[in-house]
Amino acid sequence: MYRLRALLLGLALALTVLPLRAGPPEILLANVFREGIDVTQYLVSEKFDGVRAIWDGQQLRFRSGNLISAPKWFLDGLPAQPLDGELWLGRGHFERLSGIVRREMPVDEEWRQVRYMIFELPGGEGVFRERAGRIERLVAQAGVPWLAAVRQDVVTDRASLQAKLAAVLKAGGEGLMLHRADALYESGRSDTLLKLKPWLDAEAVVVGHLPGNGKYAGQLGALRVRLADGRQFRLGTGFTDAQRRQPPPIGATVTYRYRELTAKGLPRFASFLRIREE
Repeated sequence: MYRLRALLLGLALALTVLPLRAGPPEILLANVFREGIDVTQYLVSEKFDGVRAIWDGQQLRFRSGNLISAPKWFLDGLPAQPLDGELWLGRGHFERLSGIVRREMPVDEEWRQVRYMIFELPGGEGVFRERAGRIERLVAQAGVPWLAAVRQDVVTDRASLQAKLAAVLKAGGEGLMLHRADALYESGRSDTLLKLKPWLDAEAVVVGHLPGNGKYAGQLGALRVRLADGRQFRLGTGFTDAQRRQPPPIGATVTYRYRELTAKGLPRFASFLRIREE
């Protein structure tokens, strides 16, 4: 009887932990902007250098499905409607933001600086132009300073799109997002959503640490990383001194940026950007 009770108690405790991790949510992912796109069919917004966060009406999660330990007051201010957006601290503050949202015990003073920038309503009805209007109304009704609707603008031609990109980059932003205005909600990677940046970025998995030489002796020289198709390459620039002393672990997914692809389809001038957020 004692063993049975202990087993039941252990099962109950395990079940209380399960909500901390769920499968990755089905969300819309962007393709890279390319020539031939009719920009007049899209609404355009700034690409925020934040942490993707999905709200299901009760819990806030990273794109991996892991639970975000946000303060109760932060969550209580969000509507029951599912939301998709970026936790954001401002341009150029990604590293500090990452530290804030990853803490198991949230710090109120830090979270008071965080904004939840909403750009989509998961599963929402109507085309994106209509959902964007609904987002603005939801944010206004919520009436809390940490919730904001991402501004969506119309561009008339390629020149106006490039002018908008130049303005965002000059202000310290990292690029633009284009969301097709007449698109019904969908998930997965699609041309419905496009990203436009002066640098391209992609992800790879760390499979090895290569030792450094000279001033980097005894530290990381480069990461050996694996692409989704199995090919590998060296990633040797973009690291801080601290990251060379404590490099991303084997198995971590990292984001890197690059200019273009070589004839073999590998990234040219690749540079480490960050460890991918969960």
